[in-house]
Amino acid sequence: MSLRLETFLTVSKDFEARQYLILQGLKEHYESFSHNMLYPSLSELVDLYGMLQDVIQKRGDIQNNFPQRLKEVDLEQMELVYEPVHDTDADLAKALDLILWGLPLIRKAMDEGMNIYNFVDEHIIISEVGIIPMYREEGYWFVPDGKANRLHLLRYEVSLFSSANERYRTLKTRLMESMDQDAISRPPEQIKLMLIEKYHDLPNPATFVCETELDFPYAETILPVAKRKFMAHLFS
Repeated sequence: MSLRLETFLTVSKDFEARQYLILQGLKEHYESFSHNMLYPSLSELVDLYGMLQDVIQKRGDIQNNFPQRLKEVDLEQMELVYEPVHDTDADLAKALDLILWGLPLIRKAMDEGMNIYNFVDEHIIISEVGIIPMYREEGYWFVPDGKANRLHLLRYEVSLFSSANERYRTLKTRLMESMDQDAISRPPEQIKLMLIEKYHDLPNPATFVCETELDFPYAETILPVAKRKFMAHLFS
């Protein structure tokens, strides 16, 4: 909670106390990285870094982000009128100073996380299992959890997400089964046939397998990095 946009915009009188709070937040992220746990730390740092950069670029409108209190109710215009809680000019200067101080520290922590991300990405291979049908927006995907000696059999589905100006593909996964270490040595084609026999709604599923020798945390690192690589593989 110490690393949020509000942390930088609502600067208290004690500037050094806020700096200490930010350093403590970064320390927690470094602690996660030291255990090879990427998420949610890396995504939180990336999002925060982007928002702080945006604040710097749009500093002329920054006053709108400062705390405000209700001043009056304009019945004629049917609207609420707010006023700043503090001296916005002084608060803006403090906020900008804090942001400029914190940005390189956040960037350094991001780089730490990205080094781990790139290392994991380089040690993950996505392969097809058998013949892949034309329809590949839905199917099965096998992902190992080296730390727990398990093989997770996932069902995936790709869907489109539309915003005002863009359309994005999103990947949803659902755990179907988990198998012990012995399954990792079984041919993936055999596991695919087992799933087809057990779940009849996908008679000819696109099926892929993720391979890695890393024993990094599954939910916090292996799966999220593999998901990005899998999406790139599906639509390359």
